Amino acid sequence: MDAAELQADITAERRGLADVIDALQPEQWREPSLCTGWTVKILVAHLALTSRITPIQAMWGVVTAGFDINKMIDRAARAHAARYSPAELAAQFRESADWTRRPFGAKPRDPLVDILVHGQDLTRPLAIAHPMPPAHVVPALEYAVGASFYGAPKRLEGLRLVATDADWSSGAGDRELRGPSGDLLLVTTGRASGLAALEGSAVDEMATRLAAT
Repeated sequence: MDAAELQADITAERRGLADVIDALQPEQWREPSLCTGWTVKILVAHLALTSRITPIQAMWGVVTAGFDINKMIDRAARAHAARYSPAELAAQFRESADWTRRPFGAKPRDPLVDILVHGQDLTRPLAIAHPMPPAHVVPALEYAVGASFYGAPKRLEGLRLVATDADWSSGAGDRELRGPSGDLLLVTTGRASGLAALEGSAVDEMATRLAAT
């Protein structure tokens, strides 16, 4: 996958989610997302910030958060959500759909992982169908399984992942997780919401690992 193809996938996913966000009802913005402690509004604020935050802002945020990047991300998302209305956040997110700027330190495929996973963090608790095309998911999954930022190498240690909707697998041995590539991506990035669609000898073990993190 070259840079142009990757950006096309990212843009397509952002635009698809922008359509979902534009159709949200006022009460849905106040609902909890699957990101712990974040409402849908805070999550959309985070998505709107992804292409906007400058390296200097990110570095200052990390410093003032005691070098805790997760704390910095949480603070920034909450502040942005408090500053703008749902309509403004929706417009910001759509405006940035084809932007190529990445957060400081992010790798080229991080924005693809981010939009795929956060799309489900937003839509699943609202019971909104938002399919994840395997052609978009597989490049994200190939990257995420080895990315320490997501905690994946430790989370997946000793397990074999097999996609049932694409020609993709990772790992070795007979402790398997099998299912749709999108749900494998969710558990790879620490989301228990992906477990329901998976099967195999390692489902219970993965549930235990996810509960421990």
